[in-house]
Amino acid sequence: MAKNTYGTGCFMLMNTGEKAVKSENGLLTTIACGPSGEVNYALEGAVFMAGASIQWLRDEMKLISDAFDSEYFATKVKDTNGVYVVPAFTGLGAPYWDPYARGAIFGLTRGVNSNHIIRATLESIAYQTRDVLEAMQADSGIRLHALRVDGGAVANNFLMQFQSDILGTRVERRKCAK
Repeated sequence: MAKNTYGTGCFMLMNTGEKAVKSENGLLTTIACGPSGEVNYALEGAVFMAGASIQWLRDEMKLISDAFDSEYFATKVKDTNGVYVVPAFTGLGAPYWDPYARGAIFGLTRGVNSNHIIRATLESIAYQTRDVLEAMQADSGIRLHALRVDGGAVANNFLMQFQSDILGTRVERRKCAK
């Protein structure tokens, strides 16, 4: 089982069972709780910029007035029109751990509008999550059938559907997301 919390950043845990797995792919090994309360182990990966990227769209770029607007505007375009956002405003977390990486927007043309940038920013959260999950699967040999999610950004239906699509697995939200 794996769970990702979508907050200011993303923090993913994958329960690996009763044996600690040493990561060869830039993850942390930590203690977890098993289904009956027994000691288990987990792999952990952190994405530094998730909800903070949406805050950047709102506060610095002034592309949205509220975080909830990001879903609306992202769905106004069929794709990113070739735009990719790398939200490395504070470096990159797992599995890269590059404190010197910096944010970038690639693929800008005259055909790109603010909706494309908003959509690309949301997609960047999902792509970073996929990077962490692929590292977890490589280390553990565990293949996911579903990703459990919580945190404020799980209210964004576009983000959760895109996440499911690029992972090729179900994304399961709890009724109480936070």
